[in-house]
Amino acid sequence: MPKLTIDGVAVEVTPGTTLLEACRRAGKDVPTLCHDERIKPIGACRMCLVEVQGSPVPVASCATPAKDGAVVATATPALVAERRALLEMLAADYPADAPAARPDKPFHRLLASHGVVAKGARSFASDDSHPYLHVDMNQCVTCYRCERICDEVQGQNVWTSVGRGAATVLSTPGGTSLKDSPCVSCGACASTCPSGAIDDKTVLRLGVPERFTRTTCPYCGVGCELEVGVKGGRITQILPAMDSPVNKGHTCVKGRYAWGFLDASDRVTRPLIRKDGVLVPTSWDEAIGFVAGRLQNILAKHGPTAVGVLGSSRSTNEENYVAQKFARVALGTNNVDCCARVCHAPTAYAMAGLFGTGAATSSYDDLEQARTILVCGANATENHPVVGARIRQAARRGAALIVIDPRRIELAAEATIHLATKPGTNVALLQAMAHVILRDGLADEAFLQERVVDLGAFRAALAEATPERVSAICHVPAAQIVAAARLYATSKPGLIVHGLGVTEHRQGSDGVAALSDLAVLTGNVGKPGSGVNPLRGQNNVQGSAHMGCEPSRLTGYLPIAKGKAAHEALWGATLPSAPGRDLMQMLDDAAAGSLRALWCMGYDVAQTNPHRQATIAALKKLELLVVQDLFVNETAAEAAHVVIPAAASFEKDGTFMNAERRVSRVRAAVAPPSPDCKPDWVPLADLARALGHGAQFAWTNVEQIWDEIRVAWPAGQGMAYRRLEQHGLQWPCPDESHPGSTLLHGETFSMGKTTKLAFERFVETPERVSERFPFLLVTGRTLHAFNAGTMTGRTKNLELRPTDVLDIHPVDAGRLGIDDGARVRVTSVRGEVELPARLTTEVQPGELFTTFHDVKARVNDLTGDVRDTSVHTPEYKVTAVALAPVTG
Repeated sequence: MPKLTIDGVAVEVTPGTTLLEACRRAGKDVPTLCHDERIKPIGACRMCLVEVQGSPVPVASCATPAKDGAVVATATPALVAERRALLEMLAADYPADAPAARPDKPFHRLLASHGVVAKGARSFASDDSHPYLHVDMNQCVTCYRCERICDEVQGQNVWTSVGRGAATVLSTPGGTSLKDSPCVSCGACASTCPSGAIDDKTVLRLGVPERFTRTTCPYCGVGCELEVGVKGGRITQILPAMDSPVNKGHTCVKGRYAWGFLDASDRVTRPLIRKDGVLVPTSWDEAIGFVAGRLQNILAKHGPTAVGVLGSSRSTNEENYVAQKFARVALGTNNVDCCARVCHAPTAYAMAGLFGTGAATSSYDDLEQARTILVCGANATENHPVVGARIRQAARRGAALIVIDPRRIELAAEATIHLATKPGTNVALLQAMAHVILRDGLADEAFLQERVVDLGAFRAALAEATPERVSAICHVPAAQIVAAARLYATSKPGLIVHGLGVTEHRQGSDGVAALSDLAVLTGNVGKPGSGVNPLRGQNNVQGSAHMGCEPSRLTGYLPIAKGKAAHEALWGATLPSAPGRDLMQMLDDAAAGSLRALWCMGYDVAQTNPHRQATIAALKKLELLVVQDLFVNETAAEAAHVVIPAAASFEKDGTFMNAERRVSRVRAAVAPPSPDCKPDWVPLADLARALGHGAQFAWTNVEQIWDEIRVAWPAGQGMAYRRLEQHGLQWPCPDESHPGSTLLHGETFSMGKTTKLAFERFVETPERVSERFPFLLVTGRTLHAFNAGTMTGRTKNLELRPTDVLDIHPVDAGRLGIDDGARVRVTSVRGEVELPARLTTEVQPGELFTTFHDVKARVNDLTGDVRDTSVHTPEYKVTAVALAPVTG
């Protein structure tokens, strides 16, 4: 361990530490201008110069390793004079009024601390085209941090140096406005800029934050940690948590900027009740009393199988735990589910079958250790942008990248191999890869011998899955299938990440199983840089199901039979014996008249479920529909009898669980807009009391709920709130001395030493193209919008992407006379919608893509009734449609 002396202070550091880091560890404030811990040091600004005994000249401390025995001086008169001279040079033509306007900026603080006054003025035009970012290159100090962070962290390469020497300026490619550039609005450039050259508009408009609160992002399942800046009771800025192991000082446009929904004019601030067909304000007591009375009547007449509860991925772990406990204790039913049903239920089912645990086998940090990354059915740079950026950077550093996706997504440009498979044929393609691995002797035989049983049966089942035969099914050349299989099997460790492009199919569960088979065959399990990691779609979709919002599972995702006795003892209640119904089954039951009541927490079923018209018709048959949300969403507007206002995640405390099994704290940064906007557990507890179960719902804060969860969930018992304060922990974490688990299945699987590989023969979906419906439509998500648009649809993200668009190949568009931007009528057997066309070669001829974020577009009027054969997840990824230009 190197030992140094810095300004007379003895310091011991780890090998590889820079002098700058050593100085800061010694409590010495060495100034910097071009330095940011998120990017590589270049020592260009010379502000961090220090003197090292024996060195003829001062050295840049940010780029110089700390060596054993070094004697360092940080603030000699010569160094101070040198820094002042550098600042005077920069200040000579720097806008004179800028430091006073924003004294908090690092460069402005340096000027003040060194007694340097800005004296100049420049004449660059500012750029306010972007809804979130203000650009004023008159304040640029050419530190190149914006250019470097956009390249090294985000990988978008928006900023570039133009000119040389003193004439150098930073510009977008071609000098376009920032809004028209390739910028993805992650805000990294603004977060690193030491002056006012690139700044957040919200800070300029609302003021510099007075305080920051650390919390977890309410959008995708990456689970980025955020610092929420508040002034005068309002959020004025959100920054990434620099020391977060999840996002490492980075965010995307949603986490960084899309909080405007909090102040939307249509926030529900009082309970609403439907009278004479109209939702009107009512009191909290009347709303709870009405719901309790209606539920008691339905339970008395039809029994507990006639009622159901839906938890929410937007709610905390604590709130979802209360929801499923309410269903089972207060209502006496196992009819409880959440939106995992329509996204990653196949992942949990298939991975639990193969590994014993239906969750990620490793961590995000394994991306940097993998030699090969296989991305299947996941447009990570748009839907999980921070993880997507890490995958892109790994590929640029030399990791092999295999992308399996019908579309040429952004990561395909970085890929070693892109397999553009026909939608709906994942199982066939993945089984062909497994066939090649076994045929060519590329399997990890030692691992298989120790950890797998019945391999012979699996090998025999794959006999017909030859690349040549499968090529005709999935429209991928056999040679590419072979190349991908060989690359994944031989360039180890290999890490698989997958998304809804795998799960939202008739054979979604089989697709996840086939991916997992590849990992086991090659021994890519339980080792650093390996594993199978689902990219969960929403912020707490992993947690909502894991807390027991699943009809066959209890807290900790325990099967009911396994956890029943412990939960009954904890809750002081007998659990229902009747099997529960999942979301899709409950909607079937509602349509048939056997489900009479549904509590829907933070979930817009009408907007997001397939075959929208049938979903709404089923909801309208209910005798009681309670919607608990921030807004009157489509479900509420169409069919709710009662709407309960809710607090947003920025307004309450609790925890979320991300896609790498990490439980992180959620903290209130601001107050909700009304006393009636309560955390989601509060009305459920109030209702439980009204139904006579108050003793089992008598918490006074969320930590009490979490402590009860820890008792119910043995693998989470070690995660006390005090241990989650900084970075969160990954389960299993069975006791308070346990560090958490970054890697699973190293020596054994969760259910035992060995497993059996899964095989289900590929079966083509019944949703097929025809003469009447000749196109295959894939639906999904996009960068600037989130799921049902409930939150992002009420932010300035709409300026970046106003509505859903239809991606169509230019060949198809030309044949049909469709111009870019023209409106197109899209028709399926279930309905029709109109969308603006976007001509692009990202899709294959004969295939289309669109999103479902815009309530007005109603894209789910098109999607169908085909479901996963094991867990009933809808097949959003394959819909047969016809196209026609809209005329007149």
